[in-house]
Amino acid sequence: MSIEPTGEVLPPPADNPDALLVARTVAGDQAAFELLVIKYQQRVQRLIGRMVRDVDLVEDIAQETFIRAYRAIHQFRGDAQFYTWLYRIAVNTAKKFLLELKHEPTISQSALHSVDEEDETFFNRIEQSTSETPESLLAAKEIAQVVNQVLESLPADLKQALTLREIDGLSYEEIAELMACPMGTVRSRIFRAREAVSAQVKPLLDKQTGKRW
Repeated sequence: MSIEPTGEVLPPPADNPDALLVARTVAGDQAAFELLVIKYQQRVQRLIGRMVRDVDLVEDIAQETFIRAYRAIHQFRGDAQFYTWLYRIAVNTAKKFLLELKHEPTISQSALHSVDEEDETFFNRIEQSTSETPESLLAAKEIAQVVNQVLESLPADLKQALTLREIDGLSYEEIAELMACPMGTVRSRIFRAREAVSAQVKPLLDKQTGKRW
């Protein structure tokens, strides 16, 4: 990237490695930004992949996302987590591409399995409720279809909250900031969305050799 940094140095919190990398980037250390790209590239691509039908565009949109983030890096003040800030840029960039190409956003079934491995969330618990047998794998596909159908039927605010938590792995605080609502509202929306999914998925899981979850 041939973009000149502003030279303004942000005071990074000692316990926030992302903020340190941002400060180094603003100070002119492009290698620091490359580390941020490496850290978040897959998450950004998964996010974009749920919005764009054409998989060939995902890499291009992700690259444009990081270019825009680099250009605007001096605007990051550390009020939110870096990924929350980057998330907004990725969504806006994808929406711009979709508008220009007149594509419609969609959520794919593969997105249901893109939760970060270290995040023990609701969807992870569903997946862990099935064993690796031909019958259970077939059942898992059925469960994924049901989850996808329930997600599509949810009100927009519930769907967004659950997707941000279960698929993007954002914290409740980050979701509250992104959705511009109190954390209690976020918890309520996620609870209601999980209840809707659970009501449809639990009977399918109960068929799994009597396993309960």
